[in-house]
Amino acid sequence: MKAIIKFVQPYSIAEEAGIEKGDVLLTINGQELFDILDYKFLCANGEYDIEIEKTNGDIEIIEIINDDYEDLGIEFENGLIDKPQVCKNKCVFCFVDQLPKGMRKTLYFKDDDYRLSTLMGNYITLTNLKDADVQRIIDMHLPRINVSVHATDTELREKLLNSKNADILKIIKRFAKAGINMNCQIVLCKGINDGENLDKTITELAKFYPQVQSISVVPVGLTKHRGGLPYLERFDKISSEVVVSQIESHQSIFLKTLKTRFVFAADEFYVNASHKLPEYEYYEDFLQIENGVGLLSSLEYEFNHALIENSDRTVKTKKTIVTGLSAEPYIQKLVNKVSDSIKVIPIINEFFGDSITVAGLITGQDIIKQLSDKELGAQLLIPSTMLNFDEIFLDDLTIQDVEKALKVKIITVENDGFELLEKLLK
Repeated sequence: MKAIIKFVQPYSIAEEAGIEKGDVLLTINGQELFDILDYKFLCANGEYDIEIEKTNGDIEIIEIINDDYEDLGIEFENGLIDKPQVCKNKCVFCFVDQLPKGMRKTLYFKDDDYRLSTLMGNYITLTNLKDADVQRIIDMHLPRINVSVHATDTELREKLLNSKNADILKIIKRFAKAGINMNCQIVLCKGINDGENLDKTITELAKFYPQVQSISVVPVGLTKHRGGLPYLERFDKISSEVVVSQIESHQSIFLKTLKTRFVFAADEFYVNASHKLPEYEYYEDFLQIENGVGLLSSLEYEFNHALIENSDRTVKTKKTIVTGLSAEPYIQKLVNKVSDSIKVIPIINEFFGDSITVAGLITGQDIIKQLSDKELGAQLLIPSTMLNFDEIFLDDLTIQDVEKALKVKIITVENDGFELLEKLLK
């Protein structure tokens, strides 16, 4: 595929070199680009030549001298340059297979691409890696790979992924030997890869520390759209508490042997178990916060510090915050420290089913339906995790669609306690 340039950042090296939208980057130091990793790898030198095909067909060779190792300042029409690698598994817990019709088209694409793992933090199974891919990751010494492990026992992993290419430890061993850092994920399915199987997976992955830097254990997400899919059981209060206790038991050992807790349960397990959330320091470097590990503790810690810095400020207008059922008590606790004029409303997930309680899976239509008869004040604050980069909800509604239906201004908030308080006080 061609590396067609769709955007040139103002005042960038590329703009100074005369590179324009629509130009094609052909080679760097004479080497053709296979994908975005080649681009980043080859541009890492202080001096290099780039070959550009202009929109009129002319070919230009541009010498780049970049002592500060800045990015050229260009974006490509295809972010990867190459086609993304598709997941070939049929996981028993796959969330994409549980999606109804009528959602954003991109949600139905199953990626399993190591380049997206490096660049965006996506979790991959490693099942579609050829030996050449493994060697390329090693040769480029990619800074990290996020791995969906689920189980280290090959037979069990074959069952979970419905794949015959499930022997994961041999690849992890190669990566670890080469110094490639990995963060691992276990999607826990009750009665399948929990219990003794979970103990085995955690123990075997710990042998590869520090290259395997951490493990997150997250509960399987089950929507109401599972017709024709294998039966899976939800984690309830008791079974969630068992998981938390099991992980804490491993942590006590790892703190002595590895000087880190190493394995962490997702916030959802603590919420399900009605278990007190750990303190901020418990999560160490928050390596798996994007996976729902330590999100609530981080938010509370930042919010409390922001309160100290803004002790002389007060809320100026009435506002409403919407969130998921699981986070509502924690958000309410924070809001109570600021004002009693701010309402926190949990949205029941009718689109996916009421067992889905996280804020990031709430749709625009559920917000409209459940808030249409309520007084919302001057602004409606929503978590940014409900939206994609184009600010579109999962059901393809835009912020403008919801604003129009509810006749209220919508303000997005990152999972950041400082930002949350600032937007409450404005």
